[in-house]
Amino acid sequence: MLSPNFLSTDNVFNVLRQVAVITILAYGAMTLIIGGMIDLSAGAVMAFAGVASVMVYKSTGNLLFGVLAGIAVGMICNLINAFLVATLRTPAFIVTLGMMLMARGAVLELTQGQNVLQLGDFILIGQGNLGWLPIPVLILIIVTIVIWYLMNQTRYGRSVYAVGGNEEAARAAGIAVEKVKYQAFLVNGALVGIAGVIFMSRVNAGLPNAGIGYELQAITAPIIGGTSFSGGVGTVFGTLAGALIVGVLGNIMNLIGIGSYVQQIVMGLIIVVAVAYDVFSKRGKARTTILKSDAKGDTLPTAREGTVPAGGGTAAS
Repeated sequence: MLSPNFLSTDNVFNVLRQVAVITILAYGAMTLIIGGMIDLSAGAVMAFAGVASVMVYKSTGNLLFGVLAGIAVGMICNLINAFLVATLRTPAFIVTLGMMLMARGAVLELTQGQNVLQLGDFILIGQGNLGWLPIPVLILIIVTIVIWYLMNQTRYGRSVYAVGGNEEAARAAGIAVEKVKYQAFLVNGALVGIAGVIFMSRVNAGLPNAGIGYELQAITAPIIGGTSFSGGVGTVFGTLAGALIVGVLGNIMNLIGIGSYVQQIVMGLIIVVAVAYDVFSKRGKARTTILKSDAKGDTLPTAREGTVPAGGGTAAS
């Protein structure tokens, strides 16, 4: 309604190409958030992986080697994150914040701050078509199917939900919590690497400063799509819907001429509203559950004045 160009074929395919990178990043963020973790380094690691992929391709002339190099860099960075978070029990927020700075510094040092140009056939990954279907959209479809299978049809996926829902209960149930965290970070690393390859191919350059703020968009998409920021809840198709909402909203604002600064304000409001709604709705559900339990007489007795708690001692008045 706001723009006659919105539903044009070219614009729809343009949106899908743009959304492909953010959605793939969002699947990685979703996996970690469901598992009770977070990744603030996704944008910087994506740039590092993408530039490494471009440089390997230019050195070898082999497209497969270039793609594998990008995925490897993403997984190595996230393996370091996993070691610090799962083995050393360091908060994921701090670890990935540090990795964000290290990855950005590494890619700037690698390129000396210069863009890598003349990519040749590398651009086919982000700009080519397979028939009428853009290759980035085809990759997105494949990644969506794989992530859906991992999260819904495998032991790994159920373990991620269990760890995010209640880590101590998952540990007591025999789930190898540290192993699950390692796996979640490695899956995230592979997705970040793939996103980096597609991004650099789309822009036809290896940009060391690429991906700034992408980690926030990657976190926004699953939250809008129903993933709980407190862990244990989320779906692949909800994340896909959230990414499409973010992508379409950005596209609409571009088409009607809203400035980039205002767009940042809008995206920030979306994040705050989505998280606040998640917290509020959970609080309401918890209160409803307590009231239902009380009506059935199933609630645990509370200590009152003049009674002795089960563990002994004097009850507080």
